[in-house]
Amino acid sequence: MAIGRRLATTASLAAFALTAIGLTQASAFPQPGSSPTATSAVFDGGDAVRPTIVLEHGAWADASSWNRVIGGLMRDDYEVIAAPNPLRGLAPDAAALRGLLATIAGPIVLVGHSYGGAVITEAATGNPQVKALVYIAAYAPDENESIGELSARPVEHSAPALPIVPVPTTALDGSTVLDLYLDRAGFRAAFAADVPARVAARLAATQRPIEASALGGRVTRPAWDAIPSWYLVATKDRAISPDLERFMADRAGSHVIEVDSSHAAPVSHPVAVTRLIERAARVTR
Repeated sequence: MAIGRRLATTASLAAFALTAIGLTQASAFPQPGSSPTATSAVFDGGDAVRPTIVLEHGAWADASSWNRVIGGLMRDDYEVIAAPNPLRGLAPDAAALRGLLATIAGPIVLVGHSYGGAVITEAATGNPQVKALVYIAAYAPDENESIGELSARPVEHSAPALPIVPVPTTALDGSTVLDLYLDRAGFRAAFAADVPARVAARLAATQRPIEASALGGRVTRPAWDAIPSWYLVATKDRAISPDLERFMADRAGSHVIEVDSSHAAPVSHPVAVTRLIERAARVTR
């Protein structure tokens, strides 16, 4: 009975956020030597003032979702780290990212896609090394705000409900949690409509779930309140409403560009994403 009540509660949270979160998987455009969980590229060190670019992926993705963006940054001699996002909840996900940031010397540009935007918003607060935040079709919550609440915020053109499939699973501590997957049949139309069908099918097959509790995690103090930010609005996004993206970007005081992209902008529009990141990186010099 206790497990049943817990699952029912978590399922309600999942339903509340059916317009939420992000995607992109990396196997879409594989790179030689890439890892399924993290990818890094190191420039030659000739320009000591260049920032390290840290990339945080969203739900139903892994670090290799940034592969094509990493390639562009590498060609321009940036050091890049694409970190694995545990997708277990805002607090533990932000703690994992903070741990990574603590290992980096020098200035940092922190980039988040989709749910990864909420993670960088929480993790960068109070870190003087983070000089710029970049949101790619991403959540940018305010203080004491969750992505579930943001997803339910009224906008002129709301995003359609996502094809979420909740799956009960056992956590490391023995408790039962609800992992959220995307239904494969609706995966491409909802999140990667401008990605080739065969690529989208691989993304759907290799997706990583997000724990439902992550949708209710609240930001303590938003990093964008003190750190300059840039925002890419994906005008054809069906996972996060473009109107909601514009609202969050305006509230954060971000420098904004708009791209005719699905939610999977790092996969389908890597050049535009790379250029925006490099624009933000120039403020650290």
